[in-house]
Amino acid sequence: MRTITCIAIDDEPMALLVIEQFCRRRGGLELTTFSEPRVGLEEIRRRKPDLVFLDIQMNSINGLQIADVLPHECCFIFTTAYAQYALDGFNLDAVDFLHKPFSYERFETAVEKALRRINACRPAAPECLVVKQEYNNVSIPLTDILYIEALGNYVKIVRTSGGHVLTRANLKSIVEMLPDKAFLRIHRSYVVAVSAVLSFTRSRVVVKGQAADLPVGAQYASQVMEALGG
Repeated sequence: MRTITCIAIDDEPMALLVIEQFCRRRGGLELTTFSEPRVGLEEIRRRKPDLVFLDIQMNSINGLQIADVLPHECCFIFTTAYAQYALDGFNLDAVDFLHKPFSYERFETAVEKALRRINACRPAAPECLVVKQEYNNVSIPLTDILYIEALGNYVKIVRTSGGHVLTRANLKSIVEMLPDKAFLRIHRSYVVAVSAVLSFTRSRVVVKGQAADLPVGAQYASQVMEALGG
């Protein structure tokens, strides 16, 4: 599961510290905090995080006003000591309303609700990679890809079922069409299907059904070891 990007805005440093501790305890949440609401709002507009934790009663600007102008793709959870704002919060389509002081368990419940909404809004992961070979569109099931190799102005897609597809493209554009966790860049010229890896070191990867090992670039070695469990 990919990391969920989060921003918390609250003019009370202790309240931000609690959210920071809870996010760290849960894991999978990359949090940035802001005690100045207007600065936090500008960062939200710039970064468009997945999830915003938002206090309501603040000195420079009301949290309800911030919620009203958030990018539509941002989920948000209100965190406030003022329960009377709950109805206003839900009218603005808040995922949840955390009444301070709230427990970790209550925080986790709210985050899970947010994740369900975030996942529901994401486009479904593609099942096939569609590329051009000469004048034809070729649809390759992702499960039929062993590895992908850059060859000058072309990319070679080696298939589990045998053979390969050669398409005029650059490797970066192909990588952008692939699901993050299923494929791994191991070299400036190679991307491998994680499920096809039989063994690996910091310099070589053994792919099933292939006589020759694939090289691991020095700049990719650390992420290869981490991703493949080394």
